Amino acid sequence: MIVILALVLLLSLALIPIGLPGIWLMVIAGFAFLWLSPTAPFGLMLLIACTGIAIVAEILEFVLAAQYTKKFGGSSRGAWGAVFGGIVGAIVGVPVPIVGPIIGAFFGSFVGALVGEFSVGASADGATRAATGATIGRAIAMALKVVAGCVIAALLLTAAFI
Repeated sequence: MIVILALVLLLSLALIPIGLPGIWLMVIAGFAFLWLSPTAPFGLMLLIACTGIAIVAEILEFVLAAQYTKKFGGSSRGAWGAVFGGIVGAIVGVPVPIVGPIIGAFFGSFVGALVGEFSVGASADGATRAATGATIGRAIAMALKVVAGCVIAALLLTAAFI
């Protein structure tokens, strides 16, 4: 049973950078392991902690693009454009196998921030700078989400083996 959990966690971890809900599959796998294993070595508190980590990672994914847009001189409209553009870009993706949603999220954050900045009358340089910040924020958020997935996997596997 632990081997199946480990395989699911590993596969789920690989899904996170491509924009799929791997972090939530990890949490679900933990709950399934607890439910299916009559002698599960961990309890509900660990799963609540893992759920909390997943929620924080999701929030950071959206907030960081907006924060970096503002950090690079963007407006609130540019920040919101980065958030919505990143979501749309990740969903629509780019027609490239596996990495399409990643490219789409980066491109969507950039274009969303750029459009938002142009809508408030920003110069081309200012809008491009803010859009670059949005893209950097999106990349940092994606990396943090992978780290959160590694933490969840480590917690669940360590607890499963103890």
